Amino acid sequence: MAQLQIYTDGASRGNPGPGGYGVVLIWGSIRKELSQGYRKTTNNRMELLAVITALEALKKDGQELTVFTDSKYVVDSIEKGWIWGWVKTGFKDKKNKDLWLRFIPLYRKHKIKMQWVKGHASNPLNNRCDELATQAADSGNWLIDEGFESGN
Repeated sequence: MAQLQIYTDGASRGNPGPGGYGVVLIWGSIRKELSQGYRKTTNNRMELLAVITALEALKKDGQELTVFTDSKYVVDSIEKGWIWGWVKTGFKDKKNKDLWLRFIPLYRKHKIKMQWVKGHASNPLNNRCDELATQAADSGNWLIDEGFESGN
């Protein structure tokens, strides 16, 4: 049985500015791409939202999967366990609390390994996610990043 692989990337034109995410999900021969743009956001929010969106797209709990991302922010927060310290302090002085709180229950539903990949390099799937993210950021077809724009 094939293991699910998820590739993600986020982009922001300005930080903050218009942004977007791109996702490629691969399970055996099945491939699905997701992307969306936001009118005002940050790069880190889009990197994290890409992972969240990918996990929300899964139809079954208990999946064993690897998430490939070029975001040290996302990988280190999870793999080094920083997020659990932030939970204990109520995310005091931490950004993106709304997204991390959305991420945690999704993370707990699956067996997830986070894998950092070098961005803008020779990984074609990371490059595809970058294309999707930047196209979404540039599309003008934006949603509102409520968490960012409300100051949460």
